[in-house]
Amino acid sequence: MLVLYDVAEQIELARLREILGVEPPRREPSFTHPAPDYVRFDRPPVVEYLDLVSIASGEQFMSRVKYFAYGVISVELELPFEAGWGDLVRLSSRFIATEEIEKCALELIRARMVSVGAALVQPYASWLSEDYYIINLREALDEHSKPLPAASLLATRGDEIARIVRGESVPLAEGERADALQSSLSYYPTDLLVVGWVAALVYDTPEGAVPAIQLLEYANTQLLEYRHYDDVLTRMLGNVYNAVERKGGPFRHWRMARQAGKLNAVRLEVTDLTERTDNAIKFIGDMFYARAYRMAAARVGVTDYRNLVERKLRIAADLYQSMVNEYHQARSFLLEAMVVAILVIELIHLFRGAF
Repeated sequence: MLVLYDVAEQIELARLREILGVEPPRREPSFTHPAPDYVRFDRPPVVEYLDLVSIASGEQFMSRVKYFAYGVISVELELPFEAGWGDLVRLSSRFIATEEIEKCALELIRARMVSVGAALVQPYASWLSEDYYIINLREALDEHSKPLPAASLLATRGDEIARIVRGESVPLAEGERADALQSSLSYYPTDLLVVGWVAALVYDTPEGAVPAIQLLEYANTQLLEYRHYDDVLTRMLGNVYNAVERKGGPFRHWRMARQAGKLNAVRLEVTDLTERTDNAIKFIGDMFYARAYRMAAARVGVTDYRNLVERKLRIAADLYQSMVNEYHQARSFLLEAMVVAILVIELIHLFRGAF
């Protein structure tokens, strides 16, 4: 269970390691499939392991917190268990629907802020959040107690898998079932990744599931970042529209120049932060994990928010150019008026001297 918060513009990871007393991490994520050394996180997050977290129903979760350089903190709660398919569907539905997990995660993060707050750069007054649920199915057996291949798992248990990743306790319509299973991917015949917008199922060994879980977590951190950029750009464009429509008298165009400068500064800042977020993880050379990430990003909503942000950045660029052009036109008109005024004054002096 992942609960993620966008808490600051940046987190100084070196400073955070000093505060927590943790060593720099090794290359992350550790891929199980053959992959080159440059398939890794550009700036690996700092990981802090915490005590068990209990909820009212009695379950105790192992907990850890990840701090990402671009200002996102992820709380991960893990609960190992054994269950049949019916119980697994019910558990998935119950945990996805409950608000207690998010409340526990929020209390945990607020407590950690007391210790790690010094490492935050420009912390936010209010936090955007996302929650996501991952079921790591470590073993599924057929009637002969043999491990099910991924294809057989989809064929025989597709209905349950679709309900699990949707968080539903009742059967889905055929169209919804097909849509839920459409975002599935396998590398070996014995592994499977099925991604939904609120949950995912990873059919693999505990070690083999780690990279897929990390990619799903990273996709959700990106979703948070793009949501933040979308909010920033929406507010900024709203202020600019108001400034453009407002009547400002003879000095309106000079104020427009200041507004244009602020608009361009924010646009460049958002563009820079977007590029840094995009480049936080490297997939070059490992096509399977690149495809897995693109599938997860599209499913959880990263692609939609990215398109929104890019469209608003283009609007901001057009507005900036329009405001600058209007300012230059006003300045040119003023300069021309001054030149004409000077000529008129000179002509007046000339004619006065003639008479």
